Amino acid sequence: MRNFLKPVAMSILLTASWTAFGAGGGSMPSTGGGGSASQFEPRSPEETARLAHNAGVKGVEKGDELGADAARQTDAKKQQKTADKARSAYATALKKFTRATELHPTMYEAWNYVGYTNRKLGNYQEALIAYDRALNLKPGYAEAIEYRGHAYLGLNRLDDAKQSYLTLFAGNRKLAAQLLAAMQTWVGDHRGNPGPVDGASLDAFASWVSERSAIASQTAGLTREGASAAW
Repeated sequence: MRNFLKPVAMSILLTASWTAFGAGGGSMPSTGGGGSASQFEPRSPEETARLAHNAGVKGVEKGDELGADAARQTDAKKQQKTADKARSAYATALKKFTRATELHPTMYEAWNYVGYTNRKLGNYQEALIAYDRALNLKPGYAEAIEYRGHAYLGLNRLDDAKQSYLTLFAGNRKLAAQLLAAMQTWVGDHRGNPGPVDGASLDAFASWVSERSAIASQTAGLTREGASAAW
């Protein structure tokens, strides 16, 4: 019996060693030649937050792809099914970003994406709160200013959306152009269905968007991007 137990014990020891170092499908982490046990130390909250943030970004990319696919669908049922998948991707990503902000409250990028995913889910007020948090942590954060402008459009807060555009136009023409394109889409969508926006306000905003489009075209060559293209 004693001779039988020895190889069994050795087998268990080998199995345990393999589980510790080889399980999970990844390569065995390097020990730097010193056999350090640092690889078993728990991650810091900041590191865990970064992993959650990166996972959320992948979810956003998936949601954006599905959303674009839904917009191209001509079959109503397929369009709805794809749109539902996009919402699911955004909802999952939102949980990741929320977790990141819980672990690392000063991660402004994660707050910005909390706003983005909330906006994509139609939660505009929650989105604005998150964008404001990101901008408090990093004043002038251009991506948050642009995304907040989209949220203002969703709430029909046209004056605030215009101010977002003007702020971007002064410092980041690329993001300003993206917000202006969203404004043009908003005008087109509300022409036949103005909803809570009265006709006079819609016409005034449409005129403003048209004027800003002309100004952007006329001054494109004055930007760094325009100057580079001219060369």
